[in-house]
Amino acid sequence: MRKVRIRSQRVESSSNSQEKWLDLEAISEAEVSSEDPNFPIESAVTAKGGGGWRAAETGEQVIRLVFDRPTPLHRIRLEFSETEVERTQEFTLRWAPPGEAFREIVRQQWNFSPLGSTSEIEDYQVDLDSVSIIELRLKPDLRPDQGLASLAAWRLA
Repeated sequence: MRKVRIRSQRVESSSNSQEKWLDLEAISEAEVSSEDPNFPIESAVTAKGGGGWRAAETGEQVIRLVFDRPTPLHRIRLEFSETEVERTQEFTLRWAPPGEAFREIVRQQWNFSPLGSTSEIEDYQVDLDSVSIIELRLKPDLRPDQGLASLAAWRLA
């Protein structure tokens, strides 16, 4: 069998896409149902990063990005992190073309455990031609009124 050792530079370049993410601050308005002032939505949707977004209240939360003009989307990347509490999170990702009803992209559940699974990364290839609104609905814990919703990063291309 022939073998070639992969150098670390080649691993990084092949696993990290050089995707050009949209500048969401410049092309959209964010609507949030709740927000901890120390963890604003800008911390999750900009390349500057930060501590991500966190809700100020328990229970289901909604984040909407309303585009200034219809925008095509080809990739959606969501990153979640929970290192302190064991919980089962559910999120629903939906989009709406101009003047039409929402259409579901995906509904996903994930079990967080501080001793095991502490992060969830979802990376979707999509073909959405004309997006007016993209919405993320988060149920931070399937137990009633438990847990705070959080979002480490949300990138769109």
